Amino acid sequence: MSVHLHWFLPTGGDGRTLVDRHAYTDGGIRRDRITPVSGVRAPDIEYLAQIAKAAEQLGFEGVLTPTGTWCEDAWLTTVALTQVTERLKFLVAFRPGVISPVLAAQMAATYQRISRGRLLLNVVTGGDSTEQKRFGDHLGHDRRYARTDEFLQIVRGVWGGRPFDFQGEHYQVEGGLTALPPDPLPQIFFGGSSAAAGPVAARNVDVYLTWGEPPEEVKQKTDWIRGLAEKEGRTVRFGIRLHTISRDSSKEAWATAGRLLDDLDPETVAAAQQALGKSESVGQQRMLALHGGSRDKLEISPNLWAGVGLVRGGAGTALVGSHAEVADRIEEYHSLGIEHFVLSGYPHLEEAYWFGEGVRPELAARGLLDAGPAPLDGVPAANGRPASAPGGAPLLIAGGR
Repeated sequence: MSVHLHWFLPTGGDGRTLVDRHAYTDGGIRRDRITPVSGVRAPDIEYLAQIAKAAEQLGFEGVLTPTGTWCEDAWLTTVALTQVTERLKFLVAFRPGVISPVLAAQMAATYQRISRGRLLLNVVTGGDSTEQKRFGDHLGHDRRYARTDEFLQIVRGVWGGRPFDFQGEHYQVEGGLTALPPDPLPQIFFGGSSAAAGPVAARNVDVYLTWGEPPEEVKQKTDWIRGLAEKEGRTVRFGIRLHTISRDSSKEAWATAGRLLDDLDPETVAAAQQALGKSESVGQQRMLALHGGSRDKLEISPNLWAGVGLVRGGAGTALVGSHAEVADRIEEYHSLGIEHFVLSGYPHLEEAYWFGEGVRPELAARGLLDAGPAPLDGVPAANGRPASAPGGAPLLIAGGR
């Protein structure tokens, strides 16, 4: 079992701070109104293309694109980026409650043909009623997962190449069909920590994703899903979503984490914690419990830092340390059965290089990566650094803010 490395496309904006979203005076609705916060980067297609190309050159298998109010549409953005990349896969996040399952299956088939088989699907059931209602979805938490269960059954059914009928509580389909099914079928990724989510994963998905909790808690969760899948006669693989701050020395990595923390004033943290505390997501509540809103003892496990979750929802932890230490932690999670590592860092362009040039060779030396197209092809720069790195070195010289 090899490690599969993925990076992240910040389609809601990027920067040298954990609170880049708040740099927009109106929450990001109008991108032409930006407060004078240094280092904020709009998610225009040119910048996202830089990240996608860097991820491909550095040997990442794919990139995750998020979904939500503050993001560019994942389907449209990534299909554009398939035209400027060659082998990079795109893990497209989408909400099953706001699109027909038959249409989603057809879109996936079209995407596979346009991209020559580079689509992965990340199903986001949704843990925030306010966000769901914004898209016209008024179902409660558990019923959303029941609907996702039906949705995925239909998607797989219509990919069979024959008319497919389905009668459920949420969907009724007669003769559903994808005339030309996708080839290969996209792998389906899915996450959810609630009791309602587990059976959906066990019955339908290829890869179950967890956010970056301490190893013992990750093991409890994977054991739970593995047991449910066995009862369904299925095997589910596992992935984890983490940020990274990897440097040539542990001291430098933790100094970078400290600078990110220095940007967070108490009022910003308090406001973020109040907003995040209203989430219905069990996974989000587990993230919040890791730090309790306090800056004290944010290293909740060796090299696992919960500082990101003070102000950002979703994945709230980062692997922090030297390249070897970060590789140690990845190897530890891998020993628990984690195959897919979906990673990110601020800013995403620079951090891709820190990880790709620092940690990836460590993992390769330990035999954890499949032999594939060599990253960083090309003529070395004059200073001996790979030509794919702008200027022959990571852009984030001092770690940023």
